[in-house]
Amino acid sequence: MPRNTKSQKANDAEVVTSTATTVPLPANGKAKAADSKAKKIFVLDTSVILYDHSAIQNFQEHDVAIPITVLEELDNFKKGNDIKNFEAREFIRFIDKLSSEHMLQEWIPLNGKTKGKFKVLMHNNSNVDATKIFGEKNDHHILNSALQMQQEFPKSNVVLVTKDINLRLKARALNLTAEDYETGKIQDVAGLYTGSDTLEEVPANIINDLYEQGRSDSDNVIKETPPDNHYYVLKSFKNSVLSYFNPVENQFERVDKQSAFGVKPRNAEQTFAMHALLNPRIKLVSIQGVAGTGKTLLALASALEQRREYKQIYLARPIVPLSNKDIGYLPGDIKSKLNPYMEPLWDNLKYIQNQYAETSKEYQKIRELLDLEKLVITPLAYIRGRSLSNIFFIVDEAQNLTPHEVKTIISRAGENTKIVFTGDIYQIDTPYLDSQSNGLSYLIDRARNHPLYAHITLLRGERSELANLANELL
Repeated sequence: MPRNTKSQKANDAEVVTSTATTVPLPANGKAKAADSKAKKIFVLDTSVILYDHSAIQNFQEHDVAIPITVLEELDNFKKGNDIKNFEAREFIRFIDKLSSEHMLQEWIPLNGKTKGKFKVLMHNNSNVDATKIFGEKNDHHILNSALQMQQEFPKSNVVLVTKDINLRLKARALNLTAEDYETGKIQDVAGLYTGSDTLEEVPANIINDLYEQGRSDSDNVIKETPPDNHYYVLKSFKNSVLSYFNPVENQFERVDKQSAFGVKPRNAEQTFAMHALLNPRIKLVSIQGVAGTGKTLLALASALEQRREYKQIYLARPIVPLSNKDIGYLPGDIKSKLNPYMEPLWDNLKYIQNQYAETSKEYQKIRELLDLEKLVITPLAYIRGRSLSNIFFIVDEAQNLTPHEVKTIISRAGENTKIVFTGDIYQIDTPYLDSQSNGLSYLIDRARNHPLYAHITLLRGERSELANLANELL
């Protein structure tokens, strides 16, 4: 991979203690049992720093080394407003502080009695030269630094930590242990929280209470305490009812089908999602589902329905460069460059608008919201750093964000702000994220069972029968 695409490593998973337990094969080719208690030296790639500037503090008692090539690369990222630029600047400041009392070529004790030591690797004098094997490239200089550590400290387990799969493969080809980041990954994606369940054989009187009174004490419905804002399909022998657990009232409440700006839910999960989107008590919502399940459409329709409750509606999505190239490679002005990325969002808005005649109040209201910039469709990069007060904020394609980026967005929320993340965790467009490490999966796993948060996984495609065929059979 060309080194000038290294900026994409900023989207890597969160950096934490690695779990290496293997060592390279010895010269005789026989595997040696790894000593899990042996001292380890972790050599970090540039992607580590661009993701988390404090990464070197997260390897417990083990030592951490940074190749000088990484510092050279960070120099290219220190300018800019993206999160990767912030991370590069913060790490450079941290290194500057360390070097005020120590020489960086020495092993420097990190803060805390349980921490290891840190140094910058300056020279590559290993017996194996990766640049002669794979070619002259910064990646291969980083490999040489790790090989040098392996040669200098044969009794330690030297581990190269990187999100670059190709770099890991090359390292292993040289009998060098290489690992991905583990913490922050969701280990069981198949068992990821869905936000809803179906309960069979519920007593008929409970369902009657929900229909007649709209609520029922939770102890009557389920023995254990349900997750906050969890949704249920309750079924008895003849009847069923949609409900959710209200953690404030500690009771089950009936969920009725609600329409929003002409958009009506078509199945139980969409009904649950609409309820969460229209519930003013729930400030953070995530909706996960494959293409055509209505994630973005439901979110946008709900925002338009509540337009009087918020000062502005923001609909944003991360920019994923085409063919590993920045948008600067595209022709035209900035608006022309961004149009290909924003088109799916405009499609959803046009769908809602075209439900009405051009002379109708609803049609004109959407046009007015756009003209007055009360409804703004924009790249996510244009939102970062702003204060999000009194805003209904929809983040589309959230699976292309890192956990750190999701945290940064939520932390910008001010008074009377609602944030909605939508996406498909199996449709990742960035090369260093996957279904386990992306920000949407991380949010669903970490925020569940919080009274301000609700999540729904949409299971059925409602775009068309043809779209369902693609999702189910292809």
